[in-house]
Amino acid sequence: MEWLTNLICPGSESLASTLVLYSFVIAAGVYLGKLKVAGVSLGVTFVLFVGILMGHFGYVVNAEVLKFVREFGLILFIFSIGIQVGPGFFSSFKKGGVRLNMLAVLGIALNVAIVLIIFLIENGNTEIYALVGVMSGAVTNTPGLAAAQQTAGTPDAINTMAMGYAAAYPLGVIGIIAAMFLIKGVFRIKTENEIKAISEEQESAQNKPDIITVVVTNPLIDGKSLRMLHDIIQCDFVISRLIDASGEIIIPTSATQIHTGDKLYVVLAATDVERFELLVGPQEEMDWEAASPSEVVSRRILITKSEYNGVALGALRLHSAYKLNATRVNRAGVDLLASPNLRLQMGDRITVVGDINDISRLADKLGNSMKRLNQPNLITIFVGIMFGIIVGSINLGMGMKLGLAGGPLVVAILLSRFGYKFKLVTYTSSSASLLMRELGICLFLASVGISSGAGFAETVFNHTGMMWVIWGFLITFIPLVIVGSIARGVYKINYLTIMGLFSGGYTDPPALAYAGNSTGSDSPAVAYSTVYPLTMFLRVVAAQGLILIFA
Repeated sequence: MEWLTNLICPGSESLASTLVLYSFVIAAGVYLGKLKVAGVSLGVTFVLFVGILMGHFGYVVNAEVLKFVREFGLILFIFSIGIQVGPGFFSSFKKGGVRLNMLAVLGIALNVAIVLIIFLIENGNTEIYALVGVMSGAVTNTPGLAAAQQTAGTPDAINTMAMGYAAAYPLGVIGIIAAMFLIKGVFRIKTENEIKAISEEQESAQNKPDIITVVVTNPLIDGKSLRMLHDIIQCDFVISRLIDASGEIIIPTSATQIHTGDKLYVVLAATDVERFELLVGPQEEMDWEAASPSEVVSRRILITKSEYNGVALGALRLHSAYKLNATRVNRAGVDLLASPNLRLQMGDRITVVGDINDISRLADKLGNSMKRLNQPNLITIFVGIMFGIIVGSINLGMGMKLGLAGGPLVVAILLSRFGYKFKLVTYTSSSASLLMRELGICLFLASVGISSGAGFAETVFNHTGMMWVIWGFLITFIPLVIVGSIARGVYKINYLTIMGLFSGGYTDPPALAYAGNSTGSDSPAVAYSTVYPLTMFLRVVAAQGLILIFA
């Protein structure tokens, strides 16, 4: 039984013992992280606490092995985060997202300001390493912790930050939810009224494509081609089918002429419906599927061939080459109007109308195979990681580098947005992306926990540790109250959106889960995804900046 003792007892640094230790820490941490208290769970972060516990009881890992596992896990996690948030990073600055992002930036600035105030009050008695760890735990941002640790580099600094993070994290989650309750009470908000208001707002916004039947009654456009009609109306629309005076159903092209009495099956933005009716004619109810001959059908085609990644929809020449009309493109569950200049991406689903044989030919050309999407694009992943490390190693001045956290994050964001220009396919199935992200963060948290566990109890369970907990709660709570008061009191932002702003501004999935479960609405998740990309990037930069400037 000596072999079993050597394998599972503390003190061994053998490869087999290390693998057993990591497996136990991750498995136990993930299991315990799923347990909920008052509807809130700590999630995968519990891996850190299990690692600390095992380190406290004397379990160790070879220093070089631990460093490799920690850094490799960090890179996998950060890169997958960048690929995930990249497509929405630039679009998050548009329209109403600008205001939400600016409020999130204000929250980050207040977090940093409180840290600096505490640092000055302590007058050097508390290391900046501890305060950055406390800040990362207070705002529940693991990538920020990882970036700061990678920037600091020394084992003592890394362990100090991990202890501060672990001390502040639990009250960080609680503080976010407490701030939601406070804003709700101070402004006397009734959740049911907020749900009703945001539902009405979504209905009136009408941003998604609408499908209508219009009868041509305007004699001024009689005999005009569809190309000329686009110039006259000056809005994006697609006419997928047309019934002429003889009752024949036509799949129109840009050269097709329309005449009074024609019935048009139109896909356009709902906000343009009124303008279209004024210039063309009134709406009419009609069952196009019943009226269309059997050879005219509507189908969705899945783009799974990499050579069409980044190709403009108009370049497919659907009218001339296939006699088909594209009406909508579904991307990640969202319908987009099929305009000719829309750049296609792997995983898009194009809705086309026409003869079934022509649709089959187009489907063969575009792939239309779920099996292809299940294959991971490892070339893109490792090319991205390689360039991410290179970018992270560049000296930006004053010794500041993006490091192994910031470099892969920046490159992943850019690749997810512009990768098609370099023939790189960035599509990753949701399950594969989630696996890479969760595996990376588990390896990182387990490594940090095991390495810092030996001195955790002596450092945290005393007056110093208590101060870390108090400071962490202040860093969490005060900025949220200020930002929430401005959002509601000044800008009259819906409470559900504020809940998503709080969760996304602190990159905190448990708080988002609470917001979704307590309201039964997807609105908090929409706000969360709006501020998450910029917030994640700035959290990483802020943590690194504090270390570089004050360490």
